[in-house]
Amino acid sequence: MAVLPGTATAAAGGAGGGGSGRAKVVAEEKVGNRLVDLTVSSPALGRTAKVRLLTPDGWDERRTHQRWPVLLLLHGCCDTYDSWTRQTDVATLPELRGTLVVMPEGGEYGWYSDWWNHGKGGSPAWETFHLRELLPLLEHGYGAGHRRVVAGLSMGGLGTLLYAAHHPGMFRAAASYSGVVHPLYGDFPNGLMGLLRDYGQDPLAMWGDPVAQRAIWEEHDPYYLAKRLRSTPVFLSSGDGTAGPFDPPGAYDDLEATLNEMNHAVADRLKAAGVRLTTDFYGPGTHDWPYWERELHRSLPLLLGALGSA
Repeated sequence: MAVLPGTATAAAGGAGGGGSGRAKVVAEEKVGNRLVDLTVSSPALGRTAKVRLLTPDGWDERRTHQRWPVLLLLHGCCDTYDSWTRQTDVATLPELRGTLVVMPEGGEYGWYSDWWNHGKGGSPAWETFHLRELLPLLEHGYGAGHRRVVAGLSMGGLGTLLYAAHHPGMFRAAASYSGVVHPLYGDFPNGLMGLLRDYGQDPLAMWGDPVAQRAIWEEHDPYYLAKRLRSTPVFLSSGDGTAGPFDPPGAYDDLEATLNEMNHAVADRLKAAGVRLTTDFYGPGTHDWPYWERELHRSLPLLLGALGSA
């Protein structure tokens, strides 16, 4: 691993920032064909975090001011930044050879949010890390341009819509695969808080109590942010939880079934708000990688079209 102190730095901005000072790349490692891992020291997180880059053709010989369009690709809950290259064929897709694909660490249970921490703010501040620290770093030293799209699965599907809604105009399109796109749906808040508790976290630290701090929950629920997505083409997909082509006969997935209901509710809300929406509610299918790989393929024409690189 090559340690590159000061390779690139960016100010830690945003009200949710977890610290003072500047984010910087402290290490860089080539881990495969067109794959580079960065270690970023982040004031917003109060620690270092990993980011995997799938680099475009010609990137190694890039000139100082050369830029490529960016696909920000987000992982799901309880997983890691390298999951997309570990579980899918994203690194071999010819359609992406002209795009810088950025796969950042989002925390096993970070939920792509700047945590409330009982009103104190501070770390972890994942949204600040990704959008106020990481993107400027990549623009400064790694060839990232200002044409961007965002996509993600499950927890990362929530992140895609939150980032697009919270920052209109930052992303030209957003794609969510089996996304947790309506955290206030039904009894889901209890399940989400139970997950945080299982990981040893204070379940109130992220967004507070879903009743007492409902406004904070709504600010992190795309169902209530639909009007802010009017300028962003959106792709939503999910299965219905029954056994699909990649499952053993008789399989059933309660989580995917619930997410399917969520996604239908959000789709109706987005349509009513006038959002340019594409859906792939494909019926039989569970909460698993073969479906997310397929949905990445199916959404690429929309994403790359928005980047102008289709």
